[in-house]
Amino acid sequence: MPAPTLSDIRAAYARIQPHIHRTPVLTSQALDALCGAHIYFKCESLQKTGAFKMRGATNAVLLLSAEQAERGVATHSSGNHGAALALAARRRGVRAWVVMPENAPPIKRDAVAGYGATIRECAPTLAAREAALEEVVAETGAEFIPPYDDGRIIAGQGTAALELMQEVGELDAVVAPLGGGGLLAGTAIAVTSLMEETAVVGAEPQGADDAYRSLKAGRIIPMEDPRTIADGLRSSLGQHTFPILQERVSAVVTVPESTIITAMRRLWERMKIVVEPSAAVALGALMEAPERFAGKRVGVILSGGNVDLDHLPWLE
Repeated sequence: MPAPTLSDIRAAYARIQPHIHRTPVLTSQALDALCGAHIYFKCESLQKTGAFKMRGATNAVLLLSAEQAERGVATHSSGNHGAALALAARRRGVRAWVVMPENAPPIKRDAVAGYGATIRECAPTLAAREAALEEVVAETGAEFIPPYDDGRIIAGQGTAALELMQEVGELDAVVAPLGGGGLLAGTAIAVTSLMEETAVVGAEPQGADDAYRSLKAGRIIPMEDPRTIADGLRSSLGQHTFPILQERVSAVVTVPESTIITAMRRLWERMKIVVEPSAAVALGALMEAPERFAGKRVGVILSGGNVDLDHLPWLE
């Protein structure tokens, strides 16, 4: 499967635009002062289903053939992709099955079920996810829609950066959270195709730093046992996302848990928006590496806002 191009991202945007929100871009003088940069926050936490995943899932479901749609769709997800796929499938009248790790946040499990998908639980490892998914596909004949390692998904996720650039123009850098790499890959294709001098930076938890290590080693090093509150970033890089990141991403900044929590709290307090830990990692990267972004115009993609209000990290 060839990597998506800017044309694929633009086509995805035309396809999904009637079905998604054009999310706002917000600024904060307090957070600019904290990081020493001019920051433009693309608030995908205000997207349908509460995360950027609605973009890729909608693109993938709309591209299904009639025969594929008849069989339904299946995926594995810690929550946000599963919820997005469930809603996108429901809107097209397609059945959906979602394999979820047993430690997925209840709010995300409830959302997936609420959008009409059938949930299959599994152990919280990639191997267990993939084994359970194989069973579901064998039983149902459903079309597998990967959570990130798929050209349709990558192109859809890249539309968030497309909107960001349309709104704010030239940027010195764009920062996006990094788990499996779908959002960052789509962002990198869109940004580097339109603004060649702009640096694209991945933000990754230190406790799930497989991408940082993989890019350094020049090969995929799977994440064995991720330890981070950023549950949406526990996935390993994919065969399709990895080469895109190798070619187009300037750097990966790893963020400790304490900084993720502080960044999340600052976004809540200063901007009055609800973001989940995975989204806060992007601001955390600016806090961890201020010299990289000093005085620059920086776009930050806040990836989602699906957080368990009964277990806020600063209260644990």
